[in-house]
Amino acid sequence: MPKILVTRRVIEDGINLLLSKGYDVEINPHNRPLTREELLEKIKDKDAVITQLVDRVDKEFFEAGKNVKIVANYAVGYDNIDLEEATKRGIYITNTPNVLNNATAELAWTLLFSVARKVIVADRFMRTGQYKGWDPLLFLGKEITGKTLGVIGMGRIGFTFAKMSKGFNMRVLYYDLYRNETAEKEIPAEFVDLDTLLKESDFISIHVPLTSQTRHLISEKELKLMKKSAILINTSRGPVVDEKALVKALKEGWIYGAGLDVYEREPEFEPELSQLENVVMLPHIGSATEEARRGMSILCAENIIDFFEGRIPRTLVNKEVLNKR
Repeated sequence: MPKILVTRRVIEDGINLLLSKGYDVEINPHNRPLTREELLEKIKDKDAVITQLVDRVDKEFFEAGKNVKIVANYAVGYDNIDLEEATKRGIYITNTPNVLNNATAELAWTLLFSVARKVIVADRFMRTGQYKGWDPLLFLGKEITGKTLGVIGMGRIGFTFAKMSKGFNMRVLYYDLYRNETAEKEIPAEFVDLDTLLKESDFISIHVPLTSQTRHLISEKELKLMKKSAILINTSRGPVVDEKALVKALKEGWIYGAGLDVYEREPEFEPELSQLENVVMLPHIGSATEEARRGMSILCAENIIDFFEGRIPRTLVNKEVLNKR
C-alpha cells in the first residue's frame, strides 16, 4: 500500500479517507512545521506527500524522496513548488481550488470592514477603559455602500469576492491578464488597466497568485496612484505587495489604510506595521474555516486516491506531466 506523509496535522476527514483505503499514513506529530532536515528524512520512503505552503518542494526534495510520485499541496497557491522540476521527473502536483473561495473572500471583506470602520482600534479603546461616553467625532470611518471596488485578479476567489459587493451597490472594476466575461455580466464588473483601477477605486483587494510577474505588483509607484482615501486589502500572497513601500504609504498618508492576511517574508513582517493604527494584520487565516479546511483535507486525499487508482487527479496542476506517462 502507498506510504503517505502529511507534513502538518490537518482536519481528519481527508486522513480518514486515506486510511479507509488501507494506505500507510504518517502525520507530523508536532504542532509546528517540519524542519528541512526532518522533511527530507521523512520523505525517503514515501510514495506521496501532503505538503503545506511553507514546505519547499524543489530538486533537493525530489532527490531525497525518490519514491514520491504525487505531491498534494494543502493550498490553492503552489509557489512553494518547483513545477518545472516536478514535471521533468514525472511527479504529479495538485492543489485545493474552489473549496476555500467563500472563506477567503469573506475574510477579505472582514479586513475591508475592519479597516474602514476602525474596528480593531475601537475594540482596543473599549478594552483599555478609555470609553467615557458617546462622542460625535469618535472613530469616524468610511462607508462602503455606493463606492468603487477594485479587484486585482478576477479568478475564482476574486470573482467570489466581487460578487459579494452586489448588496452594497458598488461599482466594480477589475484588472487581470485575461477578461472574465462572466464577471462582467453577472456583477457587472468593468475590465480596466491596473493604473485606472488604482486611480479610481476606493477599496482595492488583491487576488492573484504569486509569480515572477506579480511579485511587487503593488509597490511605491502603484501606491502613489491610489486615492489618499483608499484602502488596500491583501489575502493572496505577501510578496505581491512591496511591504517597505506599503509602510511608507501608510505612515505618510498616501493611502487611508490596509488590511493584510499575508506578508512578504512570513512569518516575519516589517516591524513598523505593528505600530500603525491604520493597518489590520491577521496571521494568514484566509481559508481558516471548518468548512474550507475540511474541504481542503478531503481534496488532497481524493487527488492521491485518484492517482493510485489509475485516474487523473481532479485538481492536477502540472497537466504536462501526463505526457510523461
